[in-house]
Amino acid sequence: MRGAKPNLKPAARPVLDASRPPAWLSKDAKAEWKRVMPLLIERRILSDADLGSLENYAVSIGRVREIERLIQSAGVDPALFRMQDKAIQTARQLASELGLTPVSRSRPALNEEPDEDDTSPLAE
Repeated sequence: MRGAKPNLKPAARPVLDASRPPAWLSKDAKAEWKRVMPLLIERRILSDADLGSLENYAVSIGRVREIERLIQSAGVDPALFRMQDKAIQTARQLASELGLTPVSRSRPALNEEPDEDDTSPLAE
């Protein structure tokens, strides 16, 4: 993901209730789903079309945690480190898309109303 990221804006038809995580998710992935779902509902930026991204984010976080346990029990294994690094990268990208990172939360919404006292010619 390169270039400017789009600003987040409230979804036209936001998900308004904390749906249960899909049954097929791992224990760690379900825990992450339950942690972030209330935050996304509160911000009203999650639509039904975004649930796939949320599933993928939860799977990635679950994998990071599962692989960490394997590393701690099995010791140094370069293959595990590579798998964990890829899962971390994927989780970070999806977290940004979902507005779960500090930078993505700081971007203004596209549909914010301009200040009424703004006299800048660019405000129009």
